[in-house]
Amino acid sequence: MLEASLSQLEQLVSDLVQQNQTLLQTNQTLSTELAQAKDENENLQLNLMEQEEKHSATAARIQALVDRVNAGPVSA
Repeated sequence: MLEASLSQLEQLVSDLVQQNQTLLQTNQTLSTELAQAKDENENLQLNLMEQEEKHSATAARIQALVDRVNAGPVSA
């Protein structure tokens, strides 16, 4: 009976070690994916800021043209 209990204990420990290895691998994979997602997010945020700057500059140019048109006729 003691031998059977010891065998069961050995099997349980073996199962736990295997589960731990699997979890460590999963954790490493998720950590890598998280780092990649953070990099992608940062790049997207930088691109968004660049686009917002371009749109602001374009809006300012358009507003300047509208203001010129609304200023009235230009005499030659």
